Amino acid sequence: MSDFSLADLSRIIASKRGADAAQSYTKSLFEAGTPRIAKKFGEEAVETVIAAMEGDRESLTSEAADALYHLLVLLEASGVTLEDVLAELETRTAQSGHAEKASRGEKK
Repeated sequence: MSDFSLADLSRIIASKRGADAAQSYTKSLFEAGTPRIAKKFGEEAVETVIAAMEGDRESLTSEAADALYHLLVLLEASGVTLEDVLAELETRTAQSGHAEKASRGEKK
C-alpha cells in the first residue's frame, strides 16, 4: 500500500497557488475561480457515481481519484482545510450515523 495520503495531495495542491498556470492545471483551476472548480468537482462526482453503478472497478478508482483531487482543490480555493473536514468527521463519529443526521434535521 502507498504511503501517499490526502494530506500529501492537499499540500501539493496548496503549493500550486504560486505556480504558472501555463505549466500547472491546478493553478489554472485556481485562476478560473471557485464556480469553475465546483463545476469540475460536480462533473467528476457524477462520473464517479456512473462508474460505481456500472460496476467498473478500474473506472471507479480513476474517477474517485479525480473527484478527490477536485474536492481538495475546491476546499483550498474556499479556504477550508482538509484538517477542518477531518475534524468535522471526527465529531460525527462520536454517535451513530442515524443520530448524527437527526441532530442536523436530516431524514434517514
